[in-house]
Amino acid sequence: MKKLFRTGVLAAGLFLAGNVASAQQKFAHINSAELLQSMPEMKTADASFQTFAKAKQTTLEVMGAERQKLVTTYEEKYKTLSEANRVTLEKELNDLATNIQDMERKITETQEKSQEELTAKRTELSKPVFKKAEDAVKAVAKEKGFAYVFDVSQPGVVYFDGGEDILSDVKTKLGITSASN
Repeated sequence: MKKLFRTGVLAAGLFLAGNVASAQQKFAHINSAELLQSMPEMKTADASFQTFAKAKQTTLEVMGAERQKLVTTYEEKYKTLSEANRVTLEKELNDLATNIQDMERKITETQEKSQEELTAKRTELSKPVFKKAEDAVKAVAKEKGFAYVFDVSQPGVVYFDGGEDILSDVKTKLGITSASN
């Protein structure tokens, strides 16, 4: 009986201690999308990405124009096809058709490669900005004693009521003023 009583008291003590400990934990929230948009580094990264993407697009447009020239040449030569020049012109038309197919294959390969390069470039440019934002959030959370910081811009947070919004504190930590927004 004494053993059962001790176990009950111990369980009740652990339960109460757990409730007291969890009651002392502080919660905060931040809108990371808003934070990232306000960071000058993100604006710089976006501008660099757009320049890179535009160069890739220009390359594809040049290739498309070359393909279109081949198609136009093919169509013009095909219009002049007659019995008298059939043997000569069919060889030229076959060569042009092969060149058009090769160009289309190159365009497709370049598009696929460009997409991979764009994804890699976006990651390369964004990663240090995300890291800086994450480090600032962690620093503010530690300074203010928060056990949890929820990102309200993510779909996983369905509802929040309470906690402290630390967006302005993180912006201050990063040196972002309201005029920088």
